[in-house]
Amino acid sequence: MKNWILTIGVFFLTLGTIHSQSVIGKWKTIDDETGEAKSIVEIYEKSGKVYGKVVEILRADHKKDVCVKCEGADKNKPILGLNIINGLKKDGDEYSGGTIFDPTNGKKYKCYITLESADKLKLRGYVGISIMGRTQYWTRVKN
Repeated sequence: MKNWILTIGVFFLTLGTIHSQSVIGKWKTIDDETGEAKSIVEIYEKSGKVYGKVVEILRADHKKDVCVKCEGADKNKPILGLNIINGLKKDGDEYSGGTIFDPTNGKKYKCYITLESADKLKLRGYVGISIMGRTQYWTRVKN
């Protein structure tokens, strides 16, 4: 009987830990077309919304790239340090209502993000409705 109670307790503790995981932290971005690791993005919360900033570029030949296709104040600024996720709000297990920016093409997309597991983040960028979009999976960076 004691073992059964202990097993149930451990199960609920584990379940609670998985659900309490956060998207906040550093994530390795993976190109969905090539499978290549591109950068490290730090996702953080500010004033109840979630943002993501490029904090490291992993490909040696792109470390000094600037955003030539950006518009406005970000035009020709270094990609390193650029905010690419802006204004997402938590809605259940999902963060949505904001945008994600692709510095390679200079386009901004609506997006949502969800945790697939403690160390795997699903990002969906789209125009209009989410069916018309692209999904990437990022992996958490362990310190």
